[in-house]
Amino acid sequence: MSVLIAFLSLAIERILGYPDWLFRAAGHPVTWFGRLIAFLDLRLNRATDSDALRRRRGVHALLVIVLAPAAIAFIVQILLWQLFPAGMIITAILASSLLSQKSLTEHVEAVADALDTGGLALGRIAVARIVGRDPEKLDHAGVSRAAIESLAENFSDGIVAPAFWTGVCGLAGGVAYKAANTADSMIGHRTPRHEAFGRAAALFDDWINLPASRLTALLIIAAAFLVDGADPRNAWEAVRRDAKKHRSPNAGWPEAAMAGALGLALAGPRTYGGVVVEDAFMGEGGRREAESLDIRRALKLYHVADYLLIGLFGLLSAVVIYLEILVSQ
Repeated sequence: MSVLIAFLSLAIERILGYPDWLFRAAGHPVTWFGRLIAFLDLRLNRATDSDALRRRRGVHALLVIVLAPAAIAFIVQILLWQLFPAGMIITAILASSLLSQKSLTEHVEAVADALDTGGLALGRIAVARIVGRDPEKLDHAGVSRAAIESLAENFSDGIVAPAFWTGVCGLAGGVAYKAANTADSMIGHRTPRHEAFGRAAALFDDWINLPASRLTALLIIAAAFLVDGADPRNAWEAVRRDAKKHRSPNAGWPEAAMAGALGLALAGPRTYGGVVVEDAFMGEGGRREAESLDIRRALKLYHVADYLLIGLFGLLSAVVIYLEILVSQ
């Protein structure tokens, strides 16, 4: 029934999001994971230790970060399922906290709104909330492209991946994924402090995002068939040609699909902390002069792809329920 939990959690979060009152009262799972990661980073990652020791401690930290929350989630799910069917609904509500459909929409829409109402200055402020690159280096087109890239990548990391692992392994799978993904965002960087200690987190995050990134690209391509002005054939060609050129083994797939579908060139050279990071263009040959209208086109494509994702899990849930009925007869 894990796939049904994933379906219900997607539907719940799509409608309700993560309530502000709950965030104020109890925080968010990502903040809980973040406190654990920060504690382990402080205690285990010492600059005076050798790189080899820091790599080993990074592995140990990752095991704690992933397995401890997953074990708690597994026990909670087992206990809740004794209250079937109410326990299943509660489990789905808990799993919905691992998703970001509504907040992703709000943050990306805010960039388009800022560009339309306040120009480049407000656009830079809005996009700085969702990307790590230097906003002062971005022009109007750069802000628009950054928002679209963030939408594509976070559709994979923040929605498809946690739903996928929830569908495979239940609440524990979704929690384990989210904890690992948070670890990668906090310590999986090639900086002097985290090059060795965060290596395990970065590699593990690459591995667990492999299936979701490919599925996300397929969902965007499928959505392009249903959205006026989108080009599914160009999306497919961009994925086939460009996805593996990206410096990330996963981000290139949704970004290339989005770029091709919209006729844009995304990614390319970017500036982080004053350092220019060279990267291949996704959708190379596409238009680089993106604007706020393109952000809204990307959002329309994302919404259709998200509904396709929900429909896919709904269909899989129906198949699983049907098979269980057949087996029980």
